[in-house]
Amino acid sequence: GRSQAQTSIGGRNDGKVQRLNFDLAEMIVFRRALAGAERDQVENYLRTKFALVKQAAKQPPKPADPGHAVPLADAPEGTFALAVIPDTQRYHGPGSGRDQTGEPRNPAFASRVDWLARNLKAQRIAFVSHAGDIVDRNNRQQWALARGFMDRFHGQVPYGISVGNHDMTGGGNSSLFQEHFGAKRFADMPWYGGTYGGRPGQLPAVSGNNANSWQTFSAGGLDFVIVHMECNAPDDVLAWVDGVLSAQRKRLAIITTHMYLGGITSAGGSKPQGRMKWRKVHGKRGNTPQQIWEKCFAKHPNLFLVLCGDQSSSITHHQTSRGEHGNAVHEVLQDYPRTADDADWLRVFRFHPKERLIRVFTYSPAQKRLAARVGHAKARGDHQFELDIGQAVADHLRQRGIPTIPKR
Repeated sequence: GRSQAQTSIGGRNDGKVQRLNFDLAEMIVFRRALAGAERDQVENYLRTKFALVKQAAKQPPKPADPGHAVPLADAPEGTFALAVIPDTQRYHGPGSGRDQTGEPRNPAFASRVDWLARNLKAQRIAFVSHAGDIVDRNNRQQWALARGFMDRFHGQVPYGISVGNHDMTGGGNSSLFQEHFGAKRFADMPWYGGTYGGRPGQLPAVSGNNANSWQTFSAGGLDFVIVHMECNAPDDVLAWVDGVLSAQRKRLAIITTHMYLGGITSAGGSKPQGRMKWRKVHGKRGNTPQQIWEKCFAKHPNLFLVLCGDQSSSITHHQTSRGEHGNAVHEVLQDYPRTADDADWLRVFRFHPKERLIRVFTYSPAQKRLAARVGHAKARGDHQFELDIGQAVADHLRQRGIPTIPKR
């Protein structure tokens, strides 16, 4: 079981014959010290006597680095996922402002919904949330196309849609959204909670008829309420959200709204990031994200997650704030640049109830890879990260009278 090899180590050939016990660990160290020809000689010996090729094949594969083409691994047993579709504004064809020829089309939107629809079981997806800016030009051609895409989920998985600034007029009229995604469309779904009816004396086209809605779902022994709130929601909408979250206080609460995180004082990825202090729609009635937090979100102890889009110049940002009751609220932006038809990034929030955390993946179905570096967001942690939900889960179980177990 021993062999002799003569070598020069550290650039010195002292002529000594070194005896080595050729187990795998020793040979790895020894191999690094050998010159090219000597290394080949030893490796030939090893391949013959110890069949290292077979041993290497038994080693577990290294995890793929983000950025390399590799499908997102199936969700392990005991987990479930919330999928988030960021802004889907890259349309082509008539009325798009981009290639006016051919039929209206949106390859990036199509590939997102196709991958999600085909992977509902493999990824254990319990809910799909669209963060808004469903369309770009707010015309019927684009709305009809968007309706066709979202039809892939209808009756297959609970889902909700936040209305973005591109989905309405500057004054807040979202009548075309309501025409294609009004409350009547969801009325028979058991997971559909309801819609804001609109401000008294104001037509439902502003804020009503599913422009603000709520849904429920349960997974992994946990019960959730998720509110989809329009961009820059006015005070009357916030009062409605207060009512929903209070009535559903025994459920873990999530809110998807379109405009929330980004450049604090103006758009731009190089500027300080956080809850924005400016608005886009609803005029003076519209609330800034910071006002929305102070007037509404911070007041609800069951709220633990806020999702948003809107700011492609910021691309991605996540932070954790404390509500007035001491609850941790994770706030997460996802709006990846729409530079090409294969820029179809989506987010998978994979819940691990026993570990009491969420693993967040940013994935492109068209490119078949996890995001590594996108624009100025060059750190892996910008795109793939974890969120601790230990406190939220413990509080939720205690509210329901279920004894809590230590976080594992």
